[in-house]
Parts: sequence; structure tokens; C-alpha cells
Amino acid sequence: MNKFSPSLLLVSLLHVTLAQGQPGVIRTLEPCACPVQVDTSFRTRCAYLIVPENRTKKNGKTIKLPFVLVESKNPNKKKDPLLFTGGGPGGSSLGWARGAARSPLINDRDCIAFEQRGTRYALPNVWGPELDDAIKESYRKNLNKDSMMVVGTRRYKKALETRGIDLSDYNTDETVADIHDLLATLKIDSINLSGISYSGGLMLAVLQKDPSRIRSLILDSPLPTFIPIDEDEPANFHEALTILFGHVEKDSTNKALYGNLKENFQRYFSAIGDTKFHIPYLEKGTTDTVRIQYTRRDLLGYLVNAPMKDIPFIITEMIKGNHYGYIKQVLDHIFENSAPSGMRISVYCADQTAYHKEKISQQLYDAYPYLKGYHINDVYREMCDCWNVPPIKPETKQPVYSTKPALLADGELDNACRPLYIDMIHHYMPNSQRLLFRKRAHGVGGDDMTRFMQLFLDNPYQKIESNKVDIVAY
Repeated sequence: MNKFSPSLLLVSLLHVTLAQGQPGVIRTLEPCACPVQVDTSFRTRCAYLIVPENRTKKNGKTIKLPFVLVESKNPNKKKDPLLFTGGGPGGSSLGWARGAARSPLINDRDCIAFEQRGTRYALPNVWGPELDDAIKESYRKNLNKDSMMVVGTRRYKKALETRGIDLSDYNTDETVADIHDLLATLKIDSINLSGISYSGGLMLAVLQKDPSRIRSLILDSPLPTFIPIDEDEPANFHEALTILFGHVEKDSTNKALYGNLKENFQRYFSAIGDTKFHIPYLEKGTTDTVRIQYTRRDLLGYLVNAPMKDIPFIITEMIKGNHYGYIKQVLDHIFENSAPSGMRISVYCADQTAYHKEKISQQLYDAYPYLKGYHINDVYREMCDCWNVPPIKPETKQPVYSTKPALLADGELDNACRPLYIDMIHHYMPNSQRLLFRKRAHGVGGDDMTRFMQLFLDNPYQKIESNKVDIVAY
């Protein structure tokens, strides 16, 4: 049944600030229809948490952040729920509740999916078509892509501000405060936090603000807030490819095709430089074929997002000049709306770009010339100069030392957030445990990860052991 609990309605009537020094304010809750369909055999509570858009303004605008609470059927369930919020930044979180209801994780405790401000189901959703339209225009007319990204970003910002959205309030600091408000409002004294990628770092920031309610953390392929990802990601991509090429060298029986793949790849992508290629392309819903220009950046963009297991073959095809099938997929994606959301831009500009140094970017291109001019991240300095939002607090960018137990997992082929990051988190969190999934990439997930999560949640301080050679527990 999808009904909102009377006890939560009672809480929603309270507007009480917690004792001085305790983060989290009891906010109003507004029952709502569940934005995602969850197995109807479970009791599901869906509501908006109503919080200020800007916490520094008295009687200012409020925004609505939905959450889905799926209740365990176990009459002896644990009193420490599992709370998940999504990565990105800018990704929706609520779909996780659907999977949680099908997962053994629901057997022992309630599961809560919380939608971050500005994302898909939040009100307002910080999205608009302006940047997408500018990107499409740049391809249709073969205009300079970076220049059009700036044009689109300016239009995007203006449109959102016209809607009355204060973009300076959409960042990690505010989302951390939202999560603490949720815990206070639901009167949760003990919580297990689960995050992936960006939300792995977000959950560490929740811990940093106040550890008193936090029982444990489960972080899959986390991006810690103290990592300057734009300064790291080219090296991360290079390192993941190097490991992949090592596997190919060792395992492949086709030496003629895959021999010296690393050297051939780097030589080819360095050599093509700023070469302009063209293909005929028919945009969906149109009748006229357009001659569209593409460059090394588009080829790299395909590789960065391709399944790691397919990359060796794709590289051999690209080196042969067989670009068409891959570039067509890139263009199909672009013309289906692929621009970063306003929430993603706001978070990256406030959390990351505000703290980045352009000198480091040049050093990266000197070290990896085959990546020169390519932005692995779809939000970068020129866009943030237009977006013009203030940085998050400097203390949020610092590591958090904690004795709280944590389960940290990553894939050895993660080309975005390297396993180095879970080692760094472990350095600051001595009661954390790590899982390395061999030949897996970003976001390990799956049945094996769920099994380890169950073991960890049962006893977060007990040593995790793996009986699979491709999963290393350490």
C-alpha cells in the first residue's frame, strides 16, 4: 500500500529547531504520490521534505525534496535504516527504492531513497533545454563546440534565474544540510549511509558535518570531496586503460590484432591531433542528411563512456579509420539531449572547478598528449565562469577522520574514480574495509556487492572475507 504513515504526519506538524550545536532541523513533510512504482506488497511511504532554498534567508523560498521509504516486512527488523542517494552529481535517486524492495537488504531494515535538490523529481527540477539546444546547433552548423557550450550555458543560467531559481544554493553543502534535516524530521537516531560515485563523497560530507547519527557507510566507487577530479580524471582514464591493455597483452590469443595496443592507441590519438573528420548524418525526425564535423574529442568521448571490455576492439577499429558506427552513436546521444543538468553544473562549479588550477590541466596534457584539448568532464572552467556560483565551504573539501565503520568498493578498471580513492579514504577511516573487483569498472553493484553489504550491515566491525579470486577483500 502506498500510504503515508500517520506518525510521519504528526512529525510534519512540528517546526522545531534542534538543540544548539546539533545539525538538522525538523521540517514540514508533505505526503505525495510515489514518483516510482515499488512492489505493492511492501508498505511504502512517499513524501516531500520541505526545506529552504537558501538557509541564510529568513522566510525565503522553500523547495520540495521527495523521498521513498520502503518498510521491511520483518517484525524484528533493525532500527537503523539504509539511506541511499544517487551520484552524478545530478542523478536521480528514487529508482533505487524499486531495486531495494527486490533486494535481500530489505529483509532486515527499512530502506530510504532520498532525492537531492535540483534533481529529476525535486521541485524545482533544475533543468532546461537551452544548453542542449546550443550543443545541437554546434553540430548541425559545425560551429566551435567550446564557444557554443559557453553560449548555451549563458542562456541556460538566464532561463533558470528567470524561473526564480537561486543557483548558488545547489551544491554539496546544502544537500548535506538537507540530509541532516531529513534524519531529524524522521527522528532517526541511527542510520547507514549508502552512496555511489559523487554521492560517496557526499555521504562522507554528511559524516563530517555530524557523525552522531551515523552507524556506518557503504560507498561504491566513491569520489571524495577532497579529490580535485578535473585534475585527476585524465590520469585516471590513462591508468585504467593501462591496466586494461595489460590484461589484453596477457590474455589475448590474437597478437596480430591486439599486440602493442597501448602504443598503437597513444600513437594514433596523438597523431590525429585537431584533425577534422566528417560523416553524413540524418537526425531523427528530419529528412535532410547533414555533413557533420567531428574530431578526436568525439572519439575519446565515445571511449570514455564505452564498456571497458569492448574498448580494445573499438580502438582497433578506430585506428583502421572505422569511425562511422561509433560517431553515429555519439551524435544520436547528443541529439537525444545529453547536456549536463543545471544541478550537475552547479555542484561541479561550486565543489570542484572553484578549487581547480588551470596550470595542472596543462601539465596533464603535457603528460598525456593524446588527450590534449579533451574535457573528460562535461562541466569545465569556461562554463563555470558563466555559471558564477560561490564555492562550497573550504572545510567540506577537507578529509574527515573518523572511526566509523565503512565498506568501500571499486573496480580495478574504474576510469573515473580510481581504487586509489578508497585507499585514501581508508587512510582517514581506520575501521573501513575495502573490496577490489577485478576486471570491473565504475559502479560495481550487483549480487556480489549486495552480499557483502549484508555481511557488513550485520556486523560492520567484522572482517569481510572473499572466496572469489576476482574480488579482493583487504
